[in-house]
Amino acid sequence: MKKGIKHMSDVKQKVLSILDNYKVGTLATIQNNKPYSRFMMFSHDDLVLYTATNKNTHKVDDIQSNPYVHILLGYDGQGWNDPYVEIEAKALIEDNKELKETFWNDHLKEWINSPDDPNYVLLQLTPENIRYFEKAGSEPEEL
Repeated sequence: MKKGIKHMSDVKQKVLSILDNYKVGTLATIQNNKPYSRFMMFSHDDLVLYTATNKNTHKVDDIQSNPYVHILLGYDGQGWNDPYVEIEAKALIEDNKELKETFWNDHLKEWINSPDDPNYVLLQLTPENIRYFEKAGSEPEEL
């Protein structure tokens, strides 16, 4: 195995570890030509992230105007040595019933009645660039 391929595999495993262990992060969209961030709960299938929302929200409008988003996941405030990722992604509004059932969890009841709620949609976030940071101040590893 070439060194570059092994390195990419190592970075991917580190990124997947963050996605597995940190479910709440920030999602930034562009609203009126300015960045707008909010906390979201994330799930993933390999490196593609999913987050649930109501289709009548500003973030859905933002994504329909500009599908490029930025995600921060990882660091949870316990110390400066927590790993985290910065993800630049392209968002797609997903209304697939099977996917919505797959990514449903009871924490969503605060905002969405059930997996069958007609206003429930997923945001599918396909990474275009991922930067993994071992800790604050470390050099990023790109995937």
